[in-house]
Amino acid sequence: MTLIKIGIIGNGSISESHLTAYQANPKVKLWAVCDLNEERARKTAEKYDIPHVYTDYHELLANKEVQAVSICTWNNTHAEISIAALKADKNVLCEKPLCKTVDEALTIEEAVQKTGKMLQVGYVRRHASNIAVLKKFIDAGDLGDIYFAKASMIRRLGNPGGWFADKERSGGGPLIDIGVHVIDLCWYLMGKPKVKSVSGNTYAKLGNRSNIESYDFYKAADYDATRNDVEDMANALVRFENGASLLVDVSFSLHAKQDSAQVNLYGTNGGAEVEPQLSIVTEQHNTIINIDPQITDPAFDFQGSFQNEINHFVDSCLGIIETNSPVQDGVEMIKILNAIYQSAAEGKEIQF
Repeated sequence: MTLIKIGIIGNGSISESHLTAYQANPKVKLWAVCDLNEERARKTAEKYDIPHVYTDYHELLANKEVQAVSICTWNNTHAEISIAALKADKNVLCEKPLCKTVDEALTIEEAVQKTGKMLQVGYVRRHASNIAVLKKFIDAGDLGDIYFAKASMIRRLGNPGGWFADKERSGGGPLIDIGVHVIDLCWYLMGKPKVKSVSGNTYAKLGNRSNIESYDFYKAADYDATRNDVEDMANALVRFENGASLLVDVSFSLHAKQDSAQVNLYGTNGGAEVEPQLSIVTEQHNTIINIDPQITDPAFDFQGSFQNEINHFVDSCLGIIETNSPVQDGVEMIKILNAIYQSAAEGKEIQF
């Protein structure tokens, strides 16, 4: 069997999930790794038996044996690296979000069209095993027409700091970091309806709350308590042309009693709770029925979902399947995210 040779660009924390999943795929050979921190890249190369190490992504892309790349860099570099990789005849798995701006997203889409290569956006939650189960129910019409979705990802103390808290590199705070996951997931499960309007609010009231003691939370490798210019919290109402709507709220920092994750969809024939774990609601014989699917991972399984995502990407590169997260979906999501930020800044609803 011919192995597809993979390059990893960006060797921060999220790259570990990509590396682990690629290593477990029998159709893959990890061939190159690139990071600005050469020592970190060399340690990764040693751990995963990767023969080529770079500190300049252009040099990695010049390696003609590399057939596809995972881009795991800061958000503000996604566009330039994705375009360069496509032009270098590589297929691309780009971590979410696709980029920072709509103009960047459209330029990436144009590069995909011109080169004929494939770009998959890293919407890992689409690949969770519980979503695969729910999608079968939805596609069979068991929920009917989904007309309302509600998503909430609340961290009471969870600003990772570092590049996550630097708007120039990240593009924003919880909305573009964790909000993109649940907004995309709801939109995907709703059948990807066309957006009609967006109304959003962002708040920067609490800062990163680095003063809090005796409570641990994830910190980026470049955490700096003195730097933070992203929002603490965001909420939005998204209206679609088919009459459906999506309500979302996300936070890095909020005076909440506890962290929480809730994702719910409501249709004419039934509903579904995705987070904290999958449950389906319907009616039979004039009685409301709650269905709890018996699956190994009824909740979001982080590494298992990454494994599914990487396997999906590899099979898409090999032409076995078509990716379920194409560049067009990335463009639409950037339009929604940017419209929420614009609505918040201007204090008015944004019409599409």
